[in-house]
Amino acid sequence: MEDQALAGICDGIRSRFDDKDAAREKGLELSRGIIRNSANAIRAVHREEFDQAQRLLAETFGMVGEMDQALAPHPDVYYAGFAQDAQKEFAEARITLALVRDQPLPTPEQLQVGDAPYLGGLAEAVGELRRSALDKIRHSQAEQAERLLGIMDDVYAQLVSFDYPSAISGNLKRSTDVARSIIEKTRGDLTTAIRQQQLERELHRLEVLMEASE
Repeated sequence: MEDQALAGICDGIRSRFDDKDAAREKGLELSRGIIRNSANAIRAVHREEFDQAQRLLAETFGMVGEMDQALAPHPDVYYAGFAQDAQKEFAEARITLALVRDQPLPTPEQLQVGDAPYLGGLAEAVGELRRSALDKIRHSQAEQAERLLGIMDDVYAQLVSFDYPSAISGNLKRSTDVARSIIEKTRGDLTTAIRQQQLERELHRLEVLMEASE
């Protein structure tokens, strides 16, 4: 065996590892930025700062594309998990904005995310819709809360129809089970709030009648 030949082989491997490591580091940095921006966009949605949410998500969309481009030559790194987690968080934020604002739902292709991360984001958006519904309940906007609950039911009906192994669906069954629990809690909260509002209206009507009869 020639030492020079072995050194050449190892140098080639080392060079490819260097490229892969650099791509991984860039991908990790971008994934952290995507997750951070997505969380900030969701907070902006709940504060009804929709223009800010749109700006953050537009910036994040560019970061998703940049991450995909950086990792494309290294599929083993791309599918290590962190890229899919970032895609899921971005999908959740973008879906939440669309559903809260009653806008058309973006597709996986439009968001440039994988099918499994998209469905994971859709499932987790149910929790954000619960938060929005509770905000509507606190502001006595029961009709808006009911609209959100209806959307949550529609989302669950679709998610539960995906009966695939976790390796394909990204552990969607667990996320779907969590969504179901969230929906039932929200339904109970909304039912209680509506009954309370009805009771308050009846009490007010009674008070008016009693004052009029005096």
